[in-house]
Amino acid sequence: MKKLLTLAALTTAAALAGAQQAPEAAAKPAGGPVKGASYVVDPTHTFVNYEMGHYGTTTNRGRFSTKDGMVKIDPSGTGASIDITMDISSINTGVDLLNRHLLSKDFFNVAEFPTARFVADKVDFSGDKITQVNGTLTLMGQSRPVLLKANRFNCYLSPLINRQICGGDFETTVERSQWGISWGLAFGFEDKVRLLVQVEAVNIQ
Repeated sequence: MKKLLTLAALTTAAALAGAQQAPEAAAKPAGGPVKGASYVVDPTHTFVNYEMGHYGTTTNRGRFSTKDGMVKIDPSGTGASIDITMDISSINTGVDLLNRHLLSKDFFNVAEFPTARFVADKVDFSGDKITQVNGTLTLMGQSRPVLLKANRFNCYLSPLINRQICGGDFETTVERSQWGISWGLAFGFEDKVRLLVQVEAVNIQ
C-alpha cells in the first residue's frame, strides 16, 4: 500500500510539473506492456465520461473520477486483469443543480452506493496494443457485462517519473436501466448512455 501511495504522489507531482517542463522533457517510446508486470492506475489521468441524449436535442455530459485501480499483465503478455474503482460522488456536469440531482435516489443514490467497480479478466491484444476489454461493471449494487473497445493505446517512458506508463481511450454504449437507473425514460431522457473512458497506469514492477 505504501508503494502505491508513493507512486500516486509521483504521478500527481508529474502532472503538476508537466506544464513547467514540457516540451523540453519529451516522453520516449517504451514498447508494449511488460509481461508479468503490475500497473497502478493514475487517478490524475483516468476518468469516465458519459453522454446521454436529452429530449432528442442536446447531449448531457458528465465525468466521474477514479479512486484507485490495478492492471496486471499475464506472463505471456497476451492477456491481463483489470480492477478499477470509480468515485460516483465525484460526478461533475458543470451544472451544480444537475450534479445534486444525479447524486440523489433518482439516479445514482450515492448515499447508499458511493462507488462503482469495473473488473475484467479478458483483455484482447493485437501485438503489444490492447484492442478491447471484456469485463463487469458493478453499479448501484448490480453487476452487468460491459465490453470496452480501444480507440487508441500506447506506452511511453515518462521523463518526469522515469517509469513506463501505458494507457488509452476506450468506448462503449450501455443501457442505464440495466442497473436500475430509469428516471426520465418516460419523458425524454434516453436509456442508452455512451461511456468514454481514458486510462493511464504506471508500471510498478
